[in-house]
Amino acid sequence: MALPTSKYLAENFLFLLFVISSISTAEAAVACPDKDPELENWNPGHNKENRIEIRNGRKLLLSSSATVHSIHITDGGKLVIKDDVQPIILRTRHILIENDGELHIGSEMCPYQSNVVIILYGRADDGSQPNPYFGQKYLGVSKGGTLEIHGKKKLSWTFLNKTLHPGGMEEGGYYFERSWGHRGVIVHVIDPKTGAVVHSDRFDTYRAKEESIRLAQYLGRVANGMILSVAVNDEGSRNLDDSARKAMTKLGSKHFLHLGFRHPWSFITVKGNPSSSVEDHVEYQGHKGSAVAKVFKLFKAENGEHFNISSTSEWVQDVEWTEWFEKPDKARSKDMEKLSDFKAAHPDKICRQPIDIQAMTLDGANLTTEVFYKSGHDYRFLCHSKDQTGEGCQNYRVRFLCGRSVKPKLTVTIDTNVNSTVLNLVDDVSSWKPGDRLVVASTDYSMYQAEEFQVLPCRACRPTQVKVAGKATYLHIGEVIDGVDMRAEVGLLSRNIVVMGEMEGRCYEYGSKLCSFFDFDTFGGHIKIGLDFKATHIEGLELKYMGQQTMGHYPIHFHMAGDVDEKGGYNPPTYVKDVSIHHTFSRCVTVHGSNGLLVKDVVGYDALGHCFFTEDGPEERNTFDHCLGLLVKPSTLLPSDRDSRMCKLITEGAYPGYIPKPRQDCSAVSTFWIANPHNNLINCAAAGSEETGFWFVLHHVPTGPSAGMYSPGYSEHMPMGKFSNNRAHSNYRAGMIIDNGVKTTPASAKDKRPILTLISGRYSPHKDADPLKPREPAIIERFIAYKNQDHGAWLRGGDVWLDNCQFADNGIGLTLASGGTFPHDDGSKQEIKNSLFVGESGNLGTETMDNEIWGPGGLDHRGRTLPIGPDFPIRGIQFYDGPINVQNCTFRKFAALDGRHTSALAFRLNNAWQSCPNNNVTDIHFEDVPITSRVFFGEPGPWFNDLDMDGDKTSVFHDVDGSVSEYPGSYLIKEDNWLIKHPDCIDVPDWRGSICSGHFAQMYIQAYKPANLKMKIIKNDYHNHPLYLEGALSKSTHYQQYQPVITLRKGYTIHWDKTAPEELAIWLINFNKNDWIQVGFCYPKGTTFSILSDIHNRLLKKTYKTGTFYRASQMEKLEHRYPSKGYYYWDEDTGLLFLKLKAQNEKEKFAFCSVKGCERIRIKAVIPKTAGVSDCEAMAYPKYIETPIVEVPMPKKLSSAQLKTKDHLLEVKIETYKKQYFHLKDDFAYIEVDGVRFFLTDEGIQVVVIDGHHGKVVDRVTFKNSILQGIPAQIENYVNNIKDHSIVLVTSKGRFISRGPWTKVLEKLGAEQGFRLKEKMAFVGFKGSFRPVWVKLVTNEDSAKIYQALPIPVVKKMKL
Repeated sequence: MALPTSKYLAENFLFLLFVISSISTAEAAVACPDKDPELENWNPGHNKENRIEIRNGRKLLLSSSATVHSIHITDGGKLVIKDDVQPIILRTRHILIENDGELHIGSEMCPYQSNVVIILYGRADDGSQPNPYFGQKYLGVSKGGTLEIHGKKKLSWTFLNKTLHPGGMEEGGYYFERSWGHRGVIVHVIDPKTGAVVHSDRFDTYRAKEESIRLAQYLGRVANGMILSVAVNDEGSRNLDDSARKAMTKLGSKHFLHLGFRHPWSFITVKGNPSSSVEDHVEYQGHKGSAVAKVFKLFKAENGEHFNISSTSEWVQDVEWTEWFEKPDKARSKDMEKLSDFKAAHPDKICRQPIDIQAMTLDGANLTTEVFYKSGHDYRFLCHSKDQTGEGCQNYRVRFLCGRSVKPKLTVTIDTNVNSTVLNLVDDVSSWKPGDRLVVASTDYSMYQAEEFQVLPCRACRPTQVKVAGKATYLHIGEVIDGVDMRAEVGLLSRNIVVMGEMEGRCYEYGSKLCSFFDFDTFGGHIKIGLDFKATHIEGLELKYMGQQTMGHYPIHFHMAGDVDEKGGYNPPTYVKDVSIHHTFSRCVTVHGSNGLLVKDVVGYDALGHCFFTEDGPEERNTFDHCLGLLVKPSTLLPSDRDSRMCKLITEGAYPGYIPKPRQDCSAVSTFWIANPHNNLINCAAAGSEETGFWFVLHHVPTGPSAGMYSPGYSEHMPMGKFSNNRAHSNYRAGMIIDNGVKTTPASAKDKRPILTLISGRYSPHKDADPLKPREPAIIERFIAYKNQDHGAWLRGGDVWLDNCQFADNGIGLTLASGGTFPHDDGSKQEIKNSLFVGESGNLGTETMDNEIWGPGGLDHRGRTLPIGPDFPIRGIQFYDGPINVQNCTFRKFAALDGRHTSALAFRLNNAWQSCPNNNVTDIHFEDVPITSRVFFGEPGPWFNDLDMDGDKTSVFHDVDGSVSEYPGSYLIKEDNWLIKHPDCIDVPDWRGSICSGHFAQMYIQAYKPANLKMKIIKNDYHNHPLYLEGALSKSTHYQQYQPVITLRKGYTIHWDKTAPEELAIWLINFNKNDWIQVGFCYPKGTTFSILSDIHNRLLKKTYKTGTFYRASQMEKLEHRYPSKGYYYWDEDTGLLFLKLKAQNEKEKFAFCSVKGCERIRIKAVIPKTAGVSDCEAMAYPKYIETPIVEVPMPKKLSSAQLKTKDHLLEVKIETYKKQYFHLKDDFAYIEVDGVRFFLTDEGIQVVVIDGHHGKVVDRVTFKNSILQGIPAQIENYVNNIKDHSIVLVTSKGRFISRGPWTKVLEKLGAEQGFRLKEKMAFVGFKGSFRPVWVKLVTNEDSAKIYQALPIPVVKKMKL
């Protein structure tokens, strides 16, 4: 076989090259749209009247800037923007793409690398004719249109990986700070080539002359050319000799020769160049005045970068607020207040010269203080409010800002980034280039602490670093603090493809009252994609000045596009990725009547109205993945967008006479507004909204053009999509809300509110959105909520379950709410598991002039930003109604102050609704939570008001394993709820609660005709402790509902403040089969009754009768109850109608009602018309008094080995009473401490002393009557010798001496002055410098008893 010739090989090689070249050209044409050989160059120039039509298959390549009137791409036309050219700016009023028209800027395989800006220009009032579908200033994609925008691949956003301090040091810098304990002259030697500290030393020239000699020798050894930073901390002059003074003078100092006692002094120089020196020196101002000597100097390093050295020597005066003082009696009649009056009323508590004053009314409203006359150290001041401008405030309290003694402080900083900052980030940000703009999110309560920066060149930066111009104004956290990831988001705003609106210099009216709310032009551009578009893929795009304050015109808007993924025939599916949307005038991304859209890696910043917005309710299967939204402000468009002012002024669509209620009807602007739960939110961040981060809102029926797309109630039962790894912070109302619906009907005379106003709504997810099918819990995983002013999360509905979540620094961490008076989805529960709650983290925030809420922290009293008010009761989990389950959760750093009731577990303030005894907590862990701050039930005062609403009185939860109370299986209840208290309950005064046992349920009493009565319910074994209930519903409803929690197997009577209702419906709530109570209802004499039982199925809305009740002649007959027959007993003499209420059916674990429905007893009464008040208490007792019996024994307290924390509760029982055995009488008295009982055998008193630090009994002594009467000094000396910080327990036996000088010792132990002892006495006191809340004296004729749990160690709360 012959070998091929060289000519043959050469020809074939050339042919092969030609083939490869052809293939490469074809592939490039496919991958890079501007390489298509069929394109013709197009450079239309600049002509605002040029209306461009690209049609009939024409394909154009724009390669230079242009200005035209408009561009219409249709009928197979195609416009491509050329790459690899100078920046292109295209100005046009609008671009419309339809009917197989295409616009391409890069492609997914070939991202656009150059820079192009599309500017949409025009005014709303310029006379141009709007498109009926798209409007004005738009890029629109209609039927058959293709939009492909693919910019450079750049990281969308990441997190700080190191905390950014306000104006502070960054990587490569140096920071040195010293105070007490570091006295003398401190020297730093700095390399001028790098700015690095090569050596430092301290010379205690106050203590010894040898140190002065050593200083002079040290300075002599430093090489010429090195930089020296020298400063005094505290004191350095006492033993400073001439050698050191001369050495410093030689370096260039002019003041060191004359350095005096405690003079602040700072000095920077270059060794060998005295003229380079900078120096500052001031005299010491004494212990009550600040003094500072500060110098700084700029140097240029060897690599050309500048660095700044700063040295500060100072005496710092810290300040602190006094406690609050009420207006002194002496000043009650004055219009102006005098400082001396307060000093006289509160000696040694107010400084001589306060720096500032704060005043507020007794109910918590802030007042203005005005100092208008001074005389020496005394001055007068006026406090006034908007309602009291003409005279002084009559009911107020005031506090003063006082200076503490000064302390020394020395700081040396070397900033290697002069007027710039290096950001340390989590991800590789090599794609961020000089000139790009970034935004760093706030990590404090105010979203307005987000800051913008511009990227600078940085040769020394690592891939995870970027240098930016300027310094931060605020603190931005870049670390995990106290277990919570609080790293600030850092978003990229710049992209190489920009679509933007061309704006006017100021606001002009194109909508109703716009310029009343905005002082800038809000008529921006917008992108809108409609039904049956051919393809849309957007990535690598920057949008700014987009959106309009008109409906339907948003930066990116998918409008009624249907299914935009594979389900709709789109392959590849439609997406919006790697897009920066900022400074927008109406939302960020709107998904309207569209499903299956992927929105990924999108940054939305500084937007008006809901940012990521699903509109009408039918939007499903859309995915928001790794999206960041921040600085989301109110808008005029929808009621939910509006703030309070807009809500009051914008009433279009309302019925005449409508009076807005802003916090109810409006005020809901959110970063993510989700109108259908069946959407996915993954890895997203809501980093600052005027109201809420994530809000799931319900549309009972679809609204707008989506009307009719699903049946009523569908979205309320739709299972939730994936919600995982999201975070929310710096929001005002909440990080997340699941609650509310929107009004889906127009305004009418019956309901004057406009359509889409916020209304109530209840979420209850079920399979296939069918409430008759099994429940499908909404799962919220790995959610982080911190620094939200009101709530971390407020979640209302059926099965909503949280797992592995983190909450920190929120006003209230989490509230789980059911359906109100009834759970909307009976049998469901809400729960949170495996989660962390932090009350006050190490993220202290930034003290600034615009941050009004700054005050002391609970644990360390350091200043910090606070969520709502200085005295707001911060709570981790807030119990509302229930049932809820809290399992394996950790609470960290919840610590109350004297004046701020912080607690890990608490209850909703001013609660009128029910409180469920099936609220369960188990496996709870406390870290840095004083035992006094674990739980708080509330007390009258600021924020709690009178604590007199029905839910306030009936609050309860079940401590399943004792991890909260140390009593497994116990119930924690409000301390004065005698409906569920029994004799062995143990009070915990610090919690304002009690630890009890029992079987509990609820009774809902619905009263008709009339519906405005106050009800009184009495448990027969505690008849002296009635409970008054106002009812849960408003007074305008046609019935009222009372919802007491009751102890089962007990008797009760019910009374009214007016004539009894003609109709009652009694619902058995949380009754298991055969559970019962007996109730006597008060009615006037002569009343007749018709009583039946029924079952009401709330889900099916069906009711069927189950039985009739007949009158019995004897009470015992009530025990005879049959499936269709029961009995009532009418005791007309006392006016009580008795029924035994007994459940007939089984129920599910968390259900309120039975498996068949809610069991009810219905009473219809015919009442004499002349009847008076139906209050039978005086006649009912003592006739129906029952002896208190403990049906369920109290659980045994956990042993010390079983406890998880060092602090614990000490169980204290003191009891003294007369005991009778047939005809024999005896007195019985004892003191018991943690189960160890000490009996008192002789008449007199017994004293038991307990160490308040460890809870150990250290002494026990008895004082007989002879001592009490004859030698009072003996007991007085004994008490005086008790060590401070001791708990002192006292009880009496027999006819002890109850008067005389010895009783004064009880006052020393905390008893109120002026008390009078009776025959029996029990006392819990404290020997120490303060009076704990649990100090208590009980004295009666027949018996005295105290059962309490005291906190160990006993710790005084710091003042607010």
